[in-house]
Amino acid sequence: MRSITIKVLAIIALLAIGYRGIGQSKKQPNVVFFLVDDLGWNDVSYAGSDFYETPNIDQVAEQGKIFTNAYAAHPRCVPSRYAMVTGRYPARIQSPGKGEGKLTDDTHTIAESFKEAGYTTFFAGKWHLASSESYPDTQGFDYNYGGGHAGAPKSYFQPYNVQKKGKGNGKERNIENLEDAPEGYYLSDHLTDKTVEFIQNNQEQPFFVYLAHYGVHTPFEGKDEKTKKYRKKSRQLYGEEEVPEYSFEETTGETKLRQDNPVYAAMIESVDESFGRVVQQLKDLGIYENTIIVFTSDHGGLSNRGNGRKTATSNLPLRAGKGHNYEGGIRIPMFVSWPEEINAGQSETVVTGTDYFPTLTELADLKEHNDAYLDGVSFAPTLLKDKTINTDRPVFWHSPKPRPKSTGDLANTAVRLGDYKLLDFYEEGRVELYDLTKDAAEQNNLASSMPEKRDELLALIKDWRKEVDAWVKPNKK
Repeated sequence: MRSITIKVLAIIALLAIGYRGIGQSKKQPNVVFFLVDDLGWNDVSYAGSDFYETPNIDQVAEQGKIFTNAYAAHPRCVPSRYAMVTGRYPARIQSPGKGEGKLTDDTHTIAESFKEAGYTTFFAGKWHLASSESYPDTQGFDYNYGGGHAGAPKSYFQPYNVQKKGKGNGKERNIENLEDAPEGYYLSDHLTDKTVEFIQNNQEQPFFVYLAHYGVHTPFEGKDEKTKKYRKKSRQLYGEEEVPEYSFEETTGETKLRQDNPVYAAMIESVDESFGRVVQQLKDLGIYENTIIVFTSDHGGLSNRGNGRKTATSNLPLRAGKGHNYEGGIRIPMFVSWPEEINAGQSETVVTGTDYFPTLTELADLKEHNDAYLDGVSFAPTLLKDKTINTDRPVFWHSPKPRPKSTGDLANTAVRLGDYKLLDFYEEGRVELYDLTKDAAEQNNLASSMPEKRDELLALIKDWRKEVDAWVKPNKK
């Protein structure tokens, strides 16, 4: 009788433990979205750069999932950023286009999804999506440091809104809520200070951090000691030999041939130090293992010019850079880390800027908003199950307002489907078709030799432009 009683008590105890386990759900993961402005696909050393130094970024990248087919949704800042926070192609609001559609308060954003789930939401850095009423704090962020309409600072050294003496005039920039630094303080450091302080003060509850650096966008301004270091490194790598700095072609303008800009390299190192400080804070607080970190850029590096202005970097062997729908303008460095759940490695899954919203909300087990992220597709199965997905999914880019005198680009729409990519230069009545698995540099145009594939992808582009009501400049008569 006694033995039966002991068994019954043991069973009751086990059941009690089981019920407590059911009632205690795992703590929701924190999220840090780390966005760098204008950073090219190989402007980090883990991707192969011999010139730039990014040890902090490299270390986490090698522990996470690196995406070798990651893309921005547009080769310029505003449309690309719209896609990341909404999960929608910017062409849906005719951005770029006639009248330039804006992010409005009735658009459901990624921050609003996290906020409604009880997360504390934080934004620091470049917003660049603002109309008169649409700032981060009206789009789901509890905190906003630096986010306004400004696409770049006047100076990276405080005061950020005022241009340095002797460098021209112009309107002040509206970089918000960053007046509390001493004169000369570096902007990338200031944004990092705010982020680290927020994490320190909000470690007891799940948080969503969106740190969108103004670096490494122009103006080119780095710390003196770092700039001197890279001037020396450039001489060590390339010597004093005179070599061509640019090549020229009609469809891209002038393309920078090598990575050798010491100021730009200094700016990248400052961003890398920022990344390292954020990661170290997470580790010090014991919350790194349960934090999802996304590292990405808003488009390709500034490597092309049409008017002789300074350029930042080289995206070779990829073709072209910022402003172009060639690979150099839209392919970006990107990885996701979540030590508790994601295995280290590389993935060939094709990812674009619309996909972060559904992916992060799925990983955090938040409410679905399929009516919000109309074009985003979650790549969570790649992260959690190491699956290559979406091999039959077309991905689009639409660039109807080129800047031939600035970055040398031309109006076109592009689509990637599987291994193939087609660019429709509709104003000129020509197309280009490439097999990216064999020709990532986009040098061998297959449009004439593969007419069936050409026509298939061109039909996809035409149907998609109608579906999203993409703006196309009317022909002059």
